[in-house]
Amino acid sequence: MKKNNRRDFIKKSAAATVGFSALGSAAFSAKSYGSIIGANERLNVAIAGLGRRLGAYYEPIGLKSSNVNLMYLCDAMESQMPKAAKNFAKHIDYAPKLEQNVMKVMDDKEVDCMIIATPDHWHAPGTWLSLERGKNVYVEKPCSHNPHEGELLIALQKKYNKVVQMGNQQRSAPESREIISAIHNGAIGKAFMAKAFYSNNRGAVPNPVAAPAPTGLDWEMWQGPAPRKAYTHDTWDYNWHWYGWEYGTAETGNNATHELDVARWALQVDYPSEVQVTADKRHFAEDGWTMYDTMDATFKFGNGSVIQWDGKSRNSYKTYGSDRGTIIYGTEGSVYVDRGGYKQFDRSGKEVKNSMSSSNEAGTALGGGGDMSTTHIVNFFNAVRGLEKQNSNIEEGAVSTLLCHLANISYRTGETLKCDPKNGHIQGSKAASALWTRSYEKGWEPPKV
Repeated sequence: MKKNNRRDFIKKSAAATVGFSALGSAAFSAKSYGSIIGANERLNVAIAGLGRRLGAYYEPIGLKSSNVNLMYLCDAMESQMPKAAKNFAKHIDYAPKLEQNVMKVMDDKEVDCMIIATPDHWHAPGTWLSLERGKNVYVEKPCSHNPHEGELLIALQKKYNKVVQMGNQQRSAPESREIISAIHNGAIGKAFMAKAFYSNNRGAVPNPVAAPAPTGLDWEMWQGPAPRKAYTHDTWDYNWHWYGWEYGTAETGNNATHELDVARWALQVDYPSEVQVTADKRHFAEDGWTMYDTMDATFKFGNGSVIQWDGKSRNSYKTYGSDRGTIIYGTEGSVYVDRGGYKQFDRSGKEVKNSMSSSNEAGTALGGGGDMSTTHIVNFFNAVRGLEKQNSNIEEGAVSTLLCHLANISYRTGETLKCDPKNGHIQGSKAASALWTRSYEKGWEPPKV
């Protein structure tokens, strides 16, 4: 699909009703329609978290056809807010409110939709606190910090009957949707294995040392649900990903979420029966990175399907010809798919079809955004209005995120995990089962459903 056609697709999607039931999107129930905002009503939107992902929201919010009002920009770091407002001024002709306290934003009854783009440990709590206050939620990946939080989001979405969508934006890419539908319809015979991969050249990170919190940072609010710790230098600005497990979910939660989601989507599998991992820190032995930077993981499923993950955070060798993507193997052929489109091959390895777009979606660059993100966020807005089915509901997002958590748990315990294929729960290991949830700061405990 050419770039101008992709733009037309994005703009038209705000006014058209698009159903993709063949790809597994959940239909609206009569009950759901009762809580949907009017199809022509303007949505009031707030963004919590104004870091590197912010660029993904400029276009979908700025599009006139989206018919949304950016009501709030919110971040625990005070300096992020005026900077974000300045950037948004290129896309909207009004000024959103700047509010450092996210609870005040959530408590505003005028807000219809929360976008949660905070660090990982805030994703699920930000979602359930928003749901409790009557908001629809677009939450960036990973949608949870641990497996229990993912289960909670599925249950709470049903309880509050609101639209919740994770930022697994490849589910909205026209080329990806086309080829996954073809795979489901037998284009490569029976699909039985997927190889998901990521290669990046991240460098050394500083060793965290005790330091005062930076001027303007509400460190108490930034920590939110996490048990309290003294601040260490450079934690708040991205390096929280690599400084232990209090805030981040390592590279698997950070990036494997996307490709494992595509792999699971293609193979039509949910919960694994076994997870086996080999992972370690292989680069910059003396730096502040405290977890693995290289991982090979294998997920086995009850129907015989297998998903493999090859993640290299600090070695950008393109083992499979690109920096990230998914290869799906079937009895009669194979498919390579990434953010730029797909190539289909027969069993002899001959290319029989391709659809490689001129998409500008970011690959391994920090933050990102682009056509695919715009389409996914517009789909969320339209689902809130009842104009479209979600291209990926929160259950899909949570189950894919669970694969990442299970890989991390396998790494942290050094165990091959045996799981219940009906719900993914870990069997036969107290050490691994203990990591199904986490400790929370008093007053921030998850709700009971």
